[in-house]
Amino acid sequence: MKMYKKVVVFGGGTGISYLLRGLKDFPVNITAVITVSDNGRSTGKLRKEFNTPAVGDIRKVITALSEIDDPIKKMVEYRFHTSSDLDGHAMGNLILTAMLDITGSLKESIASLSKLFDVKHTVLPISEDSSLTLMAIDNEGNVIEGEEEITQNHHQVKKIFYKEEPKVLPEVITAIKEADLILFSMGSLYTSILPNVICKEVKEALKETKAPLMYLCNAVTQPGETDNFTVSDHVKLLNKYLEYRKLDAVIASNSKIDKKIAEKYATAEQKDPVKIDYAALNDLGVELIEDDLITIEDNTLRHNSLKLSSLIFNYLMRK
Repeated sequence: MKMYKKVVVFGGGTGISYLLRGLKDFPVNITAVITVSDNGRSTGKLRKEFNTPAVGDIRKVITALSEIDDPIKKMVEYRFHTSSDLDGHAMGNLILTAMLDITGSLKESIASLSKLFDVKHTVLPISEDSSLTLMAIDNEGNVIEGEEEITQNHHQVKKIFYKEEPKVLPEVITAIKEADLILFSMGSLYTSILPNVICKEVKEALKETKAPLMYLCNAVTQPGETDNFTVSDHVKLLNKYLEYRKLDAVIASNSKIDKKIAEKYATAEQKDPVKIDYAALNDLGVELIEDDLITIEDNTLRHNSLKLSSLIFNYLMRK
């Protein structure tokens, strides 16, 4: 059997699932590590009712890595629109919660679902703690409890931490130790990427690993989190939370964004394109890999998953 290089991807939300759609087609062995502190929408309701970790991002990742036919993927992602208690729930969230009830373990539930949906890679929650709560302090000194509340706060986040230190899954630490490349996916820095990094055990493992650390920079800023951030600002923030290690490489898009789309993002969502500041990146000693990576899908900016994945694979092959 061919020995593929091992890539560990940290993330949550939509960003990581977009990346994995492309990366799964390359000859690499992927371990996707997902945050489980989300407390909004369907996931939040299920957490309250069943006392479980967040399953929504895990569902998206399983769908992205799945080799099954599109109609089944659509069923997993299907959201109920009804006047009953089912309203807003995604089908895959209900399946994962049912599996969790049966097996008593989120890791086992993911493994069962991965088998069912023909996922050839590994998906791991950062922790199986059911009461994992993300906290933040904003620039006005307010303490905010809960991931959804942090996202909706819209004041600049000053610090992010957990209410209680999470018990990280041992398999996550093993994956970091054995990795050939560690990837921090695009996505919300404060609620999708940093919740993985701030775990004490993860930070220690990242300090010890020989694998290079690569960050896939967001294409647009996030209100209240990364307003006016350049690529180097994203890198600095990640480096600050990594503490012992620094990022070795960053992938950033140099796409010229259509004026109308840019205006739509600026007015409707208060999001602006993230600028590449070459001199500052050079000063940080991080390798910049840039390309025209943005595509428009349903009037929304998305990373070209295949292009992005080929840049990652090329970097991996020369390491």
